[in-house]
Amino acid sequence: MATRASKKKSDYGPIYKGHEGQYSWLLHRITGVAIILFLFAHVIDTAVVGWGPNAYNRVIRVYENPIVRLLELGLVAAVLYHSFNGIKILLVDFFPSLAKHIRVMGIVTLVVFIAAMIPITWIMGGQIVDLVRN
Repeated sequence: MATRASKKKSDYGPIYKGHEGQYSWLLHRITGVAIILFLFAHVIDTAVVGWGPNAYNRVIRVYENPIVRLLELGLVAAVLYHSFNGIKILLVDFFPSLAKHIRVMGIVTLVVFIAAMIPITWIMGGQIVDLVRN
């Protein structure tokens, strides 16, 4: 009589294997939601101008906080990643033959994103450091 070997859950590995495409998909969704949330907050803080310049100036002073500036850096990173990854998706949608190169395109997207973020982080990070020192 043949016996069937039972496998434990750990024998199959994690459910979420974490390939580049999966992380790209997840980051695209997260950055999209982050951008929408910022747009909502931006509409609200801009609408405060209706209550007069004093109210608007009080709201705008929040942006002089180093933590908020760090969030702005995160927003810039989200917009850049979302746009670069969106271009990759657009290229694959319009040129389906590129799908066989999706891993390389993902790596190129990541390299371009990092290359763009280096000077941006240097500039915005310097402003954050200046705010912390003062």
